[in-house]
Amino acid sequence: MKTLQIIGGSPVVVVVVLLLAGVCTDAYKPVVIVHGIFDGPPQLKNLSLYITKTHPGTEVSVIDLYNNKASLMPLWKQVQGFRNAISPIMQKAPDGIHLLCFSQGGLICRALLSTIPDHNVHTFISLSSPLAGQYGDTEYLKCVFPDCLKKTVYKLCYNTLGQKVSICEYWNDPHHRSLYLEKNNFLPKLNGETPHRDIKAWRGNFLRIKKLVLIGGPDDGVITPWQSSHFGFYDNNENVVEMRNQQFYRNDTFGLKTLDSRGDVSTCIQSGVKHVHWHSNHTVFMSCMEKWLT
Repeated sequence: MKTLQIIGGSPVVVVVVLLLAGVCTDAYKPVVIVHGIFDGPPQLKNLSLYITKTHPGTEVSVIDLYNNKASLMPLWKQVQGFRNAISPIMQKAPDGIHLLCFSQGGLICRALLSTIPDHNVHTFISLSSPLAGQYGDTEYLKCVFPDCLKKTVYKLCYNTLGQKVSICEYWNDPHHRSLYLEKNNFLPKLNGETPHRDIKAWRGNFLRIKKLVLIGGPDDGVITPWQSSHFGFYDNNENVVEMRNQQFYRNDTFGLKTLDSRGDVSTCIQSGVKHVHWHSNHTVFMSCMEKWLT
């Protein structure tokens, strides 16, 4: 409030809109962060601090669900839990929210965006996520299947029991493509690689986002191939086929081609970053994320 003197009359109290005074800035949209496999909110503390320091006043919510070993629970079950946690945040944010999702969390967030018809997510940032699948002998694989190599994991993953373990639901063996499409109950459905009755509705839901930001790099060491973080993946000779040559892109099964043609897909490649360091690397935050979180 300001007290102004009107010439020739009595003083009056005039409510001055800050915008007219030239001192108004738009509030930052809330940011919701979803963790990856084998971690939880403590690992995302630095990322949350980067956001609030760069954009003061931002409401940051790191969802405290399915942490650590519980992250191996079936993904559709996790999707429902995260939906229940995030929906109230959306409802309180009339101007929308941003989703920032790490590793396996990127797949959970993609499923949320596809299955929530009235979501108001503005920007979806996928931070080193196996968006087109995973196929590699990594430390994470050894934690889940210590006696297996990538060539034999399909025997455990592509059956009813295996599909109750999260990593199996995005395990994409390029040498057993038909089994992947037939037995995997999560990623082929999400990518529209197998037909289902909700495919059109899911596509429409996904296209409600205004921006898709894909972050990854060649020194990740876990996401294999690392280009999966940008929707690239192996062919049956283990040569990487980039995003725009993937069948799900060409057929626009879940809206990726449409989003790209709108100019709303942004990719960011950072070398020298190990998988567990993406969310605590300040350079990655400033280079790949900060400008989208307004």
